[in-house]
Amino acid sequence: MVLGLMTIDEFKLSVSQDIPPPDISPALNALWHDARGDWEAAHGVAQAIEDETGAWIHAYLHRKEGDPGNAAYWYRRARQPVAHDSLPDEWSRIVSTIFAQLGA
Repeated sequence: MVLGLMTIDEFKLSVSQDIPPPDISPALNALWHDARGDWEAAHGVAQAIEDETGAWIHAYLHRKEGDPGNAAYWYRRARQPVAHDSLPDEWSRIVSTIFAQLGA
């Protein structure tokens, strides 16, 4: 499914599949792996994203890992406040922001 035709809800449902949807951005790919419980794959993808969205995902992943100092560094790089809401809420907020940036 091409991202331009995918909704946020369809993306969220895609985590029940064995492979990520085709043609998704690296940022969504990282979040897809995270939602499937593969922190290492998510982190590997996030490390290669050299923009503020990648830094935000990186921050979220280190927060999830339980490393608040490293997470704070990445939140600063992302120009985002340190998150204090639930991890699922932050995950959804990042996904929603990405879809909004893509005009979806």
